[in-house]
Amino acid sequence: MKKDECFYLGKIVKKYSFKGELLAKLDTDEPDLYSNLDAIFVDLRGNMVPFFIERSQLHKSDLLRLKFEDVDSEADADSLLKSDLYLPLDLLPKLEGDKFYFHEVIGFSIKDKNFGEVGIIKNINDSTAQALFEIDSDGTEILIPMNDEFIVKVDRKNKTIHVNTPEGLIDLYL
Repeated sequence: MKKDECFYLGKIVKKYSFKGELLAKLDTDEPDLYSNLDAIFVDLRGNMVPFFIERSQLHKSDLLRLKFEDVDSEADADSLLKSDLYLPLDLLPKLEGDKFYFHEVIGFSIKDKNFGEVGIIKNINDSTAQALFEIDSDGTEILIPMNDEFIVKVDRKNKTIHVNTPEGLIDLYL
């Protein structure tokens, strides 16, 4: 399994017991969906290593208490601390309507209500205060905030996102 065939689920943040149990902080709005997993991929020095789950349960709101098979001591658990957790993309719940996963819309075109065809989404920048569509418009990079008020419609069939940006926003880049 390669990392680009998976989605990031969370990170192992601390040990829970001296019997190898771990706590993972989940990066999801719906932690309940992931409380009964059979297996998970752990990123160990760039390698996606599958671990089978003996038992798991939600601990507080967004922490998942995990007991992996063959991780039975504090030393075993120490070796997994701060590791990222991944699951295969096909385990992502399907989104409907105008909701989408960032990886899903790479390559979609953007059409603005006033401007027309803007370009192709080449990346999503989520390292800023507000996530941004990074759009390639014939070699020029255009950034459009991923704001619910700007997104009019997500057309998965035609791989297009329709937006209505404030007048002049796109012109700033051209």
